[in-house]
Amino acid sequence: MTGNIKVNWKRLILAMVISIGAGVISWLLTGNSMEIYRDLNKPVLSPPGQLFPIVWTILFILMGLASYIVCETRDDDRTEALILYGVQLVINIGWSVIFFNFGAFWLAFVWLMILWILIIFTIWRFFNVNTVAAWLMVPYLLWVTFAAYLNIAVAIMN
Repeated sequence: MTGNIKVNWKRLILAMVISIGAGVISWLLTGNSMEIYRDLNKPVLSPPGQLFPIVWTILFILMGLASYIVCETRDDDRTEALILYGVQLVINIGWSVIFFNFGAFWLAFVWLMILWILIIFTIWRFFNVNTVAAWLMVPYLLWVTFAAYLNIAVAIMN
């Protein structure tokens, strides 16, 4: 038994383009977000602005890989899991616009809580299809939890 893993490169690339593409769309829609972030009153644990693009890139890669694994797993729940994944990506983009473009910090927090719930449901659906895919989504949930702390603190302090 060789243990070779066959990769469907077209699907893997498509999964990465969709995931990273969500991040690129968010970045394009909020191009001056780091200047806005720099000028905000922030809580104690706020990371430097330069850290955000690095973390988000890693998270979008992990999400893309997770969605690819789900896509490649033959399971009846896979379509529903991938739809939920797509919905949470769109909600993710919306948060950036609400927070940075509109400066609606309280609304952004509510939006982020919706995203947080959708991520939990996505992880749960992914877990039903493939546990590795579900675990690849956990860092994203943790980061969005941390983002919720930052968001609520910014809402209070600004």
